Amino acid sequence: MRIALYPGAFDPVTYGHIDIIKKARELFDGVVVTVACNPAKNPLFSMAHRVKIIEESLKEFDNVTVDHFDGLIVDHAHQVGAVGIIRGLRALSDFEYEFQMALMNRKLANDITTVFLIPHEKYTYLNSSIVKNLASLGSDVSDFVPPAANEALIKKYQKK
Repeated sequence: MRIALYPGAFDPVTYGHIDIIKKARELFDGVVVTVACNPAKNPLFSMAHRVKIIEESLKEFDNVTVDHFDGLIVDHAHQVGAVGIIRGLRALSDFEYEFQMALMNRKLANDITTVFLIPHEKYTYLNSSIVKNLASLGSDVSDFVPPAANEALIKKYQKK
């Protein structure tokens, strides 16, 4: 069974992320969506809450699991038996960073291949930061995120 790991902050998960997951499901027997702990970021939602939102958003996908990790992505890929790491590219500006990370991951674990996937063009401008900014200003973001993420954003920003 060929497994791919799709790591990210997913703070929150967007329809762009889900589009990448759908594409990965066509290429691999299973996909592990992994919420990463990135100390450089200050997430809006806790890791456990992000995992819950993603699980709810992907419940109809039978070959997708959701987990989390803290550490090197290649170590986690080995732990789950992944042969590939999925990375989404929205624009040329994403490529330089992702290319550097792919090369470093290959140096650390040459048995794992990075696969770049491009979302549908209607999601190329979309990212979690934009969604959070819009939601914080009271804008409707339901066109950009699945219902579980939309509800979580509404609750979070009503408290502020």
